[in-house]
Amino acid sequence: MISDQLKKIGITDPLEVIYNPSFDKLYEEETLPELTGYEKSQKTEYGALNVKTGIYTGRSPKDKYIVKDETTEDNFWWTSKDRKNDNKPISQEVWEDLKLNVTKQLSNKKLYIIDAFCGANKDTCLKVRFVMEVAWQAHFVKNMFIRPSEQELKNFVPDFHVINGSKTSYKEYKKHNMNSETFIAFNLTERMQLIGGTWYGGEMKKGMFAVMNYLLPQKGIASMHCSANKGINDDTVALFFGLSGTGKTTLSADPKCSLIGDDEHGWGDGTVFNFEGGCYAKCINLSKENEPLIWDAIKFGSILENVVINEQGVPDYTDSKYTENTRVCYPRDFIEGAVPANQGDEPDNIIFLTCDLSGVLPPVSVLSEEAAAYHFLSGYTAKVGSTEIGASKSMDFTFSTCFGAPFFPRPAGVYADLLIKRVKRNNTKVFLVNTGWTGGGYGVGKRFPIPVTRAIINGIQDNKIDFDNLTYLDKLNLHIPNELEGVDSSFLNPKTSWASADDYDLECDKLCERFNQNFQKFSVSQEIIDAGPK
Repeated sequence: MISDQLKKIGITDPLEVIYNPSFDKLYEEETLPELTGYEKSQKTEYGALNVKTGIYTGRSPKDKYIVKDETTEDNFWWTSKDRKNDNKPISQEVWEDLKLNVTKQLSNKKLYIIDAFCGANKDTCLKVRFVMEVAWQAHFVKNMFIRPSEQELKNFVPDFHVINGSKTSYKEYKKHNMNSETFIAFNLTERMQLIGGTWYGGEMKKGMFAVMNYLLPQKGIASMHCSANKGINDDTVALFFGLSGTGKTTLSADPKCSLIGDDEHGWGDGTVFNFEGGCYAKCINLSKENEPLIWDAIKFGSILENVVINEQGVPDYTDSKYTENTRVCYPRDFIEGAVPANQGDEPDNIIFLTCDLSGVLPPVSVLSEEAAAYHFLSGYTAKVGSTEIGASKSMDFTFSTCFGAPFFPRPAGVYADLLIKRVKRNNTKVFLVNTGWTGGGYGVGKRFPIPVTRAIINGIQDNKIDFDNLTYLDKLNLHIPNELEGVDSSFLNPKTSWASADDYDLECDKLCERFNQNFQKFSVSQEIIDAGPK
């Protein structure tokens, strides 16, 4: 039966098909003594396995392509000379060549197949079939996506296929003006993703999120690159938007709260729902003190990526020898107190996480609806241990539209409009939280301690911010609280933490100019423009 289904997508004569294996079976397959290279995994002291992903220790956006056809031509956010992004078109002809490349690689091989759901909302979820020849990649998928019941598997008919041919590559890339032999290609008419030349597990996860981000807006659902949790005592739901390294996963995994999900969500009528069934946390400088839930989730069933492990199987989370983007993936239920339903009510609070390298932004600001639209479209932050291949190891300023531009296939305005409409309808409060520097910029000041940021988040979720006791910062056009329980007031107004007020003003002017230059590319109402820095 499975062999016949594989034949329909071009994969023939599999030597063996291991279909939806248990975690025990996967562990057995991942630790076979004959495995070599990037197929091989390393045992660690707590039972988790560590794998290496070669030169690709993060996503490769330069190698991402989408078939341009009747389905996508008029409603995709295509890259252009004036507005560069990662949505590069390829023809049907090139797609067929790539598909043949991958299916030849997987034919006559032992294969692993994982059937899973993407999206916790039963009305909009995708049934996805993942096909690969690497055991730990199958384990990654089993961890990261929503696992169907035995009954659901009996009647599983895939809506989408992800075909991972990591061992192959495309030698003809120059002929078609492609970036390299590596490819992450999508055909939304055929409903398929192809992967070749990269072993990085995140391409499967983020690829499907991009597909969901394309499909959900058609149904009026806000598609969001954010984590989500709810308070244990009052069920207050909060969303955390931010790029990698800003604290999105760390701050939502709070022992005082219940985790809904750590990366991508949809916001529909009456609900916020998670796309996935697992978590994919950064490990660089991980500590039990600051991130206890993530620390405790690293056990049998978890997979570490590119972490330095000694001969005794002990991880060194401070060592970035292979990459700053060290990771661990684990099932969501490894987080104590995770919300069983994988979804919650509509959000009470939205938190935009920004890592400000300049040390200019306050640790927390209250945003109006117009300011929320401005800062959502801006997506200002820094590249901190970037998940993208080719990113500089040094810190740098960046603007990532909607706090997740690489994952959004439609024009940015589509996502902004949907979000702000739902904010207004639900009377959701919106905040800008700086997890970056204070007392000076990068290299001079210091980064906000995690306990300080956690206290701010707790203050937001516990409704401790007094909206009648705010200070207006004229140049930044932001309102900040004068006091907040558990936070030293010296942190709240950024200017007072600098040794020189003149130096602060100079850097503030520079940052405002960065905002203004970046925002020129958006065609929005004057009210939204006026809500940004001056």
